[in-house]
Amino acid sequence: MVILTLNCGSSSLKYQVFDWDKDEVLASGIVERIGIEGSKIEQKVRGEEVEVKRDCPTHKEAMELLMETILHPDHGAINSVDEIKAVGHRVVHGGEKFAKSVIINDEAMATFRELEALAPLHIPANLIGIESAKTVLPKVPHCAIMDTAWHQTMPKKSFLYALPYPWYTDYGVRRYGFHGTSFLYTAKRAAVLLGKDPFKTNVVIAHIGNGSSINAVQNGISVDTSMGLTPLEGLVMGTRAGDHDPAIAFHMMKKAGMTPTQVENALNKESGVLGISQKWVDRRDIEVAAENGDEVAILTQNIEAYRIKKYIGSYCAAIGGADAIVFTAGVGERGPVTRLLATEGLDFMGIKVDPAKNKASMTRNAETCISADDSKTKIYVIPTNEELVMTEDTYALINGTYDVHTKYTYHFQNPDYVNHERVAALPKDLKKWQGLDKIIL
Repeated sequence: MVILTLNCGSSSLKYQVFDWDKDEVLASGIVERIGIEGSKIEQKVRGEEVEVKRDCPTHKEAMELLMETILHPDHGAINSVDEIKAVGHRVVHGGEKFAKSVIINDEAMATFRELEALAPLHIPANLIGIESAKTVLPKVPHCAIMDTAWHQTMPKKSFLYALPYPWYTDYGVRRYGFHGTSFLYTAKRAAVLLGKDPFKTNVVIAHIGNGSSINAVQNGISVDTSMGLTPLEGLVMGTRAGDHDPAIAFHMMKKAGMTPTQVENALNKESGVLGISQKWVDRRDIEVAAENGDEVAILTQNIEAYRIKKYIGSYCAAIGGADAIVFTAGVGERGPVTRLLATEGLDFMGIKVDPAKNKASMTRNAETCISADDSKTKIYVIPTNEELVMTEDTYALINGTYDVHTKYTYHFQNPDYVNHERVAALPKDLKKWQGLDKIIL
């Protein structure tokens, strides 16, 4: 069985082709610059990279180019479109409507449209991707895997803001959290590395990339996370401000004559690492500049890492201590400076990094332990695999195994979400999932 997963952005379309029976990624790639001059597709298949340039005015043309590429007789991944039995779509926001992945129908699409206001930068692109894929692949089931679903186990004390309560009941204003598929995957892997029952494991996971968030996982479920109603809250990110005094927006509108739209744009696209440095978004550029003594680059690093450190400390307190701290995503996996600064000075909490292990891990795309031998709390770098979670959720849904009575599902319960269900996306071969053969310790 071949499953296609799609992650659709406003001008990009990431994809993966997975053979479930062979447990093998057949191809992965991205269509870039959709609707912009210079559109192209880049695909990795059988260890080789393929690039095809072609104008893609809309996501429909991007999907057509994708299908043509994976079916190409020379550099394709499959022989026939009939081999694709299902499509899994990443949907950023499911609100409170969706506490688990779903097969997409007209009702689900209508609900996603109702939620557009909660993620105006993401949901429209997600919906365009779904509609385009259904046009090209109309005969197979399409499934939605929500970033927010993982966090639906948070208790009210975590997800409610100290705002007028009708704002929540009437308008859905609450903390939702994002990066759920990444947190689900890394929480499971951390439990494996620790050799513990996932439901008796406490971890704090830092997903650090252009978009960044941190997750407190207590006894295997999400109990708090840094992103809020939207992906703007929380950590310092590539271009997003993260936590700040909300009165700043009103101050700038009054003093600088900015419109609400201008302020929103500045907070989402002109702040964070870019806002501080006024030059860089890529942390690698900042590291080079900092090594050369650039004071602004050094300040930028320190501000970003300090915010991460504060969240690690507060979340460890919230869950009664962590068995492990996990770093994942682009910067989390390949940013030794950020990891070192974010964990520095936490020895008193039993969190102690080994600088040599931390630096060496930069060249390894593998699960790595970077904590010192005498650290009471383990510190791991775990490459995330959101595509695998999407694939496994899709498989479970279309095969009717998305149920609490099967090995593909975890059953979560807390006082606020009785009988709440969330797919665990466990691979078919549990021994392989629990194996330590690919782990560098």
